[in-house]
Amino acid sequence: MAGQLTDILPSDYASGTFLGRALSPEGPCVIAIRGGALFDLTEKVATVSGAVARRAFNGGTAIGTVEGGLPQGWRLLSPVDLQCVKACGVTFAVSAIERVIEERARGDASRAAEIRAALEEKVGAGIRAVVPGSAEADQLKAVLIEEGMWSQYLEVAIGPDAEVFSKSPVLSTVGHGAPIGVRSDSTWNNPEPEVVLVVDSHGECVGATLGNDVNLRDFEGRSALLLSKAKDNTASCSIGPFIRLFDGGFTIDDVRQANVDLLIEGPEGYRLEGTNMMGQISRDPLDLIEQTLSEHHYPDGFVLFCGTLFAPTQDRDTPGAGFTHKLGDRVTISSRRLGTLANTVTTSRDAPPWEMGIAAFVRNLASRGLIDRI
Repeated sequence: MAGQLTDILPSDYASGTFLGRALSPEGPCVIAIRGGALFDLTEKVATVSGAVARRAFNGGTAIGTVEGGLPQGWRLLSPVDLQCVKACGVTFAVSAIERVIEERARGDASRAAEIRAALEEKVGAGIRAVVPGSAEADQLKAVLIEEGMWSQYLEVAIGPDAEVFSKSPVLSTVGHGAPIGVRSDSTWNNPEPEVVLVVDSHGECVGATLGNDVNLRDFEGRSALLLSKAKDNTASCSIGPFIRLFDGGFTIDDVRQANVDLLIEGPEGYRLEGTNMMGQISRDPLDLIEQTLSEHHYPDGFVLFCGTLFAPTQDRDTPGAGFTHKLGDRVTISSRRLGTLANTVTTSRDAPPWEMGIAAFVRNLASRGLIDRI
């Protein structure tokens, strides 16, 4: 484990506070990094959601240093547990165009290039220029409807209401180093590198981390009603490596200005790089939180994927077919203030089965005398 955490934490980790989870031989543990030292918070607060709710980030048992890595026999988990996992889509102009392409191509990747060229010419400049929900956006909508170019995806791109969906069940997310899954019957898919906000039950954002909202373009392209099948599959949601908590040196403004870099390294030597620039997002991150809260209540808080402008379109094999994953792809997502999240692609069918759901998690905490510390 020596050196592993230094490889995935941001270079200024010693000046920040980080919250995460690790699997010990006894079960999941809540861990914190402060001043370059590792602490086990589990005896104080047994869930990350509880630590966020009570702002219980201090104290704990010292278990080593970042340089020394996790204790022997421990491995890193996704840094969230009982929070609902929510996501906002079509929050960038480029992603809006790509969603319309999927819709018009009916999930057929071979038609994407032709449709992309037409849409970029007629729609691209317009949706980049307007503020969602504004009078100008309403005027653009009227023009696009008249030209037969309107789409449900453009509604959430420039209309008053953001797209908000449930990405993954509680406790189902995977962390740094774990295999990440795409459905075995998908032929057009891609990673989605995103900033993930961490929000308490009152709607206050306490920090941020990174995420991969794996996307199946063929499924959602056939019908928006297949969104759940496209998004919610075994090992299809990766979060990590740690939550960086807001403080005097890291704030929501750092999130607004963040660049999220993506590197895909294929087993055949393929290499693709891209960047998700949060400065180009159409809706402010705090507005996305407000829209997610709506009239709903999340007693254990939630985490929120903010969306991405990056949708790989380069041909990988067949001309005109664009990008899709291959088994063994190494996907690395990184951001200067948040660290690095890396996973290797497998199928959801062949990924390690998700076994520690809510019941198993509660039983484990009860067996360790921690049930009253959730």
